[in-house]
Amino acid sequence: MAVPVPGFLVGKTALVTGASSGIGLVTARELARRGARVIMVARNPDKAERARTAIQFTVPQARLDVRLCDLSLLSNVRQLAQDLARDYSQLDILVNNAGIMPGPFTLTAEGHELSWATNHLSVFALTQLLLPLLTAAKAGRIVTVASEAHWLGEIEASQEVRNDPEKYSWLTAYADSKLANILFTNELAYRLELTNVTANCLHPGMVNTGLVHAGSSWAMKALWWPAKPFMISPERGAQTTLYLATAPEVAKVSGSYFKNSRPGRSSARAQNRTDAARLWRISEEETGLGL
Repeated sequence: MAVPVPGFLVGKTALVTGASSGIGLVTARELARRGARVIMVARNPDKAERARTAIQFTVPQARLDVRLCDLSLLSNVRQLAQDLARDYSQLDILVNNAGIMPGPFTLTAEGHELSWATNHLSVFALTQLLLPLLTAAKAGRIVTVASEAHWLGEIEASQEVRNDPEKYSWLTAYADSKLANILFTNELAYRLELTNVTANCLHPGMVNTGLVHAGSSWAMKALWWPAKPFMISPERGAQTTLYLATAPEVAKVSGSYFKNSRPGRSSARAQNRTDAARLWRISEEETGLGL
């Protein structure tokens, strides 16, 4: 794996969601170190400012633009995209990194199950809305952080079922959203085949981040804490993201799933073209967006 030298992204603009901590923070920092102007999207203003300060301390020459957005709300995603379209003429790299590990069943103010809204619908909507900026770049790259948890997922066509607290399971909700990340990437790559934009996704590894917190369910904590000694750092976890975002050898690769900076095997469900097209239709209906 070639390691890009500092400065080779000068003149390019990258956007990283979930940039205030974990993999997103490392990704934003390293893209800035390589010379890109980095748009850091985060929900919490205090965490976002601390992240900006930390990056500027490590990379004094970093060019950073912090944008606050609660991605669980599609109205906020639309506003973010409108603001970026006003302020930028192109976007070279989009890293869909933000995600949550679900806790107790929660509906957003817009009526979507929280993890589905955050982990999938926001990715679908933001990517769609930023495509004009990505196609305006010489070679746009879309990188979405998925997970091996997708092996446990399936796509439920009915929003009514997803929104039923009696049928809710935090593990199923997370797995379904990560499967959706891969199916979305595959369908997006197919639809962008004749453009200058590529779309890939990845499993970052079992990373020690803040996905599990005080508000997480007891079952989630029971699974998470015994595994903690075996988890990798955010620095290691960000490497595949950075590889797909920057490496020259994958500039033309699209519609692939990567692990450890190499093509990886995804589940049969993740490779199902019919399900990918079905998910696209579901996502269009739930977001009100189409390509």
